Amino acid sequence: MQNQSFTPKETLAELDKYIVGQADAKRSVAIALRNRWRRNHVPSPLREEIAPKNIIMIGPTGVGKTEIARRLATLAQSPFIKVEASKYTEVGYVGRDVESMVRDLVELAINMVKKEEEERIRGVAEANAEDKILDILLPPAAGVGSTAVPDGAVSFTTANSDLPVKQEDSSANSTREKFRKMLRDGKLDDREVEVEVSDTKSTPMVEIMTTSGMEDMQSNIQDAFGKLFPKKKKAQKMKMKEAQEAVINEETAKLIDHDKVVQEALKRTEQSGIIFLDEIDKIVSKGGGGGNSPEVSREGVQRDLLPIVEGATVSTKHGMVKTDHILFIASGAFHLCKPSDLIPELQGRFPIRVELHSLGKDDFVRILTEPKNALVKQYVALMKTEGVELIFEDDAIEELAAIAVEVNEKTEEIGARRLHTVLERMLDSLSFDASDKSGETFVVTAAYVKEQLSEIVQDQDLSRYVL
Repeated sequence: MQNQSFTPKETLAELDKYIVGQADAKRSVAIALRNRWRRNHVPSPLREEIAPKNIIMIGPTGVGKTEIARRLATLAQSPFIKVEASKYTEVGYVGRDVESMVRDLVELAINMVKKEEEERIRGVAEANAEDKILDILLPPAAGVGSTAVPDGAVSFTTANSDLPVKQEDSSANSTREKFRKMLRDGKLDDREVEVEVSDTKSTPMVEIMTTSGMEDMQSNIQDAFGKLFPKKKKAQKMKMKEAQEAVINEETAKLIDHDKVVQEALKRTEQSGIIFLDEIDKIVSKGGGGGNSPEVSREGVQRDLLPIVEGATVSTKHGMVKTDHILFIASGAFHLCKPSDLIPELQGRFPIRVELHSLGKDDFVRILTEPKNALVKQYVALMKTEGVELIFEDDAIEELAAIAVEVNEKTEEIGARRLHTVLERMLDSLSFDASDKSGETFVVTAAYVKEQLSEIVQDQDLSRYVL
């Protein structure tokens, strides 16, 4: 796909628009993404031998690990799923088994391919839907389309000079085209019409309390019931705009070849899927557990994870999926353990290790102002909806960054997430009164920031609860 042909420099430039600093981590993922594209251009026998170089990101919370992975997936347009490693348990324990992450990735890929297909055939579906709506507004005259010729009339196929039929045809077409124009111009939007849509409640709902390794059972039984109980149609009255959308959806569903969608989705999952394993340090055994179940389960999750990362074949309801070429990006704070505490076999499956550094005052200033979705820009846009022009002075932003760093040092290090709490607390009174200040301009100064936050910052007990 086109977006996967980004060069590492282009990928880095795109990531820089949203993520401040962490150049090493961004370089690593940019190279990993480009290697995907390179592998697809390698001749066939060798192509299968080239395995992705999985990455492990090490760094405290709130420094951009998850954000890097999220933005990378958007760039790559690859099937991407973020999972918490801590929610998986060893086979035999109650909880989710590690293979379910691959099944979830397949479902996500199917939705992705289906959406692309819907966009591709949208024009055809809209044209078909428009004709259906016009058929409802102007039902075809009786006998239209039949080959029977009424008494005293001349068949159109045998005589081109069949003027009466032509005139009727022409008149009907003229009216139909007038209605078509009105429909496209939105003049019929407020009109109510009755359309037939699929009844989603026609298939009985089935809910099963499942244990580890049985997540697919509920959806399999649901699918079986769906085949036993075909979808029924029901007539529903709705406004023209809603009716058009409903009929377009019905027509789109008819045009999509589900088997081809599944086939393409499985291929994409295998060749370009990305799984982001967050909180991988939470499944590291801290040692000295004495065989108690949580520690056993943790190490068991690592052992279950090993074949998936190494390359295994996972059974899904849509078919078998090989994980040999899925890219795994793991991340963790590792403040209570080290990456070397992972079982050696799993360590070997993550050859690239990147350390993300803690963020300082200068980083916070950049985070507040530089990215496309910078927090300051978000609050300015929010206040604009109330008619209030919010202006941040440079000194105020410096002061906010300094306070965020100070609170992180005194209480708990939560990285850039601290900026959310500090900004929200500082703008608390303005957010409350903004609806009464329409047309006003509000300037945030360094003095205002200190006035709003100094008491909380100085009182350590209070800042632990509030910030």
